[in-house]
Amino acid sequence: MAGQIQMKRTRPILIAPSILAADPLGIENSIDRLENEFDWIHVDVMDGHFVPNLSYGPSIVSALRKRYSREILDVHLMVEPPEDFITPFVKAGSSFLTVHVEATHHLDGLLRKIRESGCRAGVSLNPSSPVELIRPVLPLVDLVLVMSVNPGFGGQEFIPYTLDKAIRLCQWREAEDLDFLIEMDGGIGSDNLMQIVSSGTDVIVMGNGIFSTPDPAGTIRNMRLMLKEEGSHERQN
Repeated sequence: MAGQIQMKRTRPILIAPSILAADPLGIENSIDRLENEFDWIHVDVMDGHFVPNLSYGPSIVSALRKRYSREILDVHLMVEPPEDFITPFVKAGSSFLTVHVEATHHLDGLLRKIRESGCRAGVSLNPSSPVELIRPVLPLVDLVLVMSVNPGFGGQEFIPYTLDKAIRLCQWREAEDLDFLIEMDGGIGSDNLMQIVSSGTDVIVMGNGIFSTPDPAGTIRNMRLMLKEEGSHERQN
């Protein structure tokens, strides 16, 4: 089981609600109920092939971009082959495009293509994939998404050993003077939030943990209060 890393945090913690857990007949209303408390909007794209579920296409990103023109749209491509999806999602207005290491044989070139297209490039790992698979491409990415559940469905239980990946990534980032963000997605709630943050994660993706609560905006405010109190405690120590 992973322990906590001992290094000074210099990046703010960002909260990215996943619209996969929003009301499918009222996504705009679900987002507006967040009362601008979020940092990013996370969009899970599933093709029914790489993962056993279907979700959104470029049209939802385009609609989000028109409605929320200044927001960061964090698009996670759970598709195969991802090469076929880059151009449509770039044109739709994605801010980040994240692809899976398991879904392509040409990760280096794909990440370069994303960056050259004007998006920030991300790479993601399934829980069982060793983090060493992506170490060669870390200088090419703006984001590493560590899946802490098996991708495809919301509401799954957090897999604790994925914390080790965030710790290792944080260590590599510092040792090699890199600047990518570490994101974690899956099974995150108030019971494990601080453990995840203490492992070096910068971006917290939550779906049901936010949208399924009676007051989604209040839930995010409570999370920020927890983070603030923990930060104050660390400074005192």
